[in-house]
Amino acid sequence: MVRAASTSPVLRRELHRWVYLLLGGAFALAVGVVLAWPVELLRTSGLPLVLAVPLAAVVVTAPLAAVGALAETRSVEGAAVGALLTGRAEERVGPSTTPAQRARTGLLLVLHVLAGGVAGALLVVGLPTAVLLAATPDAGGLFGGATVPGGWGVRLALGVLLAVAVVAGGDLLGRGLAVLAPRLLAGSTAERLAAAEASVTLLAGRDRLARELHDSVGHSLSLVTVQAGAARRLLTRDPAAAETALRATEDAARRALVDLDHVLGLLREDSGGPSDTGPAPDLRDLDALVGAARDAGARVEVSVTGRVDALPAVVSREAYRIVQEGLTNALRHAPDAACRLELAAGGDLRIRLADDAPGTVPGASGGGRGLRGLRERVRDLRGDVDAGPGDDGRWVLAVRLPVHAR
Repeated sequence: MVRAASTSPVLRRELHRWVYLLLGGAFALAVGVVLAWPVELLRTSGLPLVLAVPLAAVVVTAPLAAVGALAETRSVEGAAVGALLTGRAEERVGPSTTPAQRARTGLLLVLHVLAGGVAGALLVVGLPTAVLLAATPDAGGLFGGATVPGGWGVRLALGVLLAVAVVAGGDLLGRGLAVLAPRLLAGSTAERLAAAEASVTLLAGRDRLARELHDSVGHSLSLVTVQAGAARRLLTRDPAAAETALRATEDAARRALVDLDHVLGLLREDSGGPSDTGPAPDLRDLDALVGAARDAGARVEVSVTGRVDALPAVVSREAYRIVQEGLTNALRHAPDAACRLELAAGGDLRIRLADDAPGTVPGASGGGRGLRGLRERVRDLRGDVDAGPGDDGRWVLAVRLPVHAR
């Protein structure tokens, strides 16, 4: 049973290759019927053999190459090669987009049809002949009246050899096409590099959107959670404070919708559609960000030195998200905690956010997605980041962002 299970995929692969070859053979039969008359005209035209043979080859291969040059032929051949030759049907091949791809697909179609014609002839002519040699006691008349020398044992051996040759010939043709076809369907080095760059760009865009969703919408939802919990606790004890918390919850939810609309605008922009996204927030919106954190119950002391409004746009945007992530972590782990935020703009932008009370370590739970995204932002700007508990137990986030490219 183990042996049968191990050989079954091999037999299945051989059968699939034969199917691929016979598809080419069916195409070869159709081409032969259509082009039999012009080829016969060339044969009887009296032209020298050195001219007639190349002309006949052109007459036969030119229509095939023209069909192969059609854009969608590459997709069809790619599907057949993946499903029947290589067994990698999940690797999709798109239509031809360049002259080089059209030429290679045309060459593959010509090879497919020629190999299929040979395989079909082996199967239709060779295999019945092998059976007749092995099964007929007197093989006279099989070959135009000529008899096969030797007895039935010799004819049996010849029949077996011919059957093996048919199977081996089809196997060699299938294996050869299995090696050549992926190379002909593959793009050039420049095309493969372009595809790889497009894939990297797509992944980078997805990572960018994930970071935007986490940093903006996640921050607002954290505020909503904190304020809703505070409102629930104060509802009966202090209705006025509960109303204030509910109003802050409403503001945070509204900001979450604005941020979500911004991220969806980025998504439409990345997909090539029209984008109506507004400008991303930056350090010019720092007062509103700190105010939202204070409304949620955090006691935030802010110190700003230098001209943060003169920072490059990309540095200002990323710095805003870094501060947002730090405040979100502080609120998530200690809603009523006190912290100090320091920003210093000079040759570098330095950000420091420190808890005033030891004991809590924001970012220690929840999988660390926020801190990981923060580190990626800093890394993209070639900066430095240090986040964690200090010697006194207070949690500190320290970031340095180069203001000018180095």
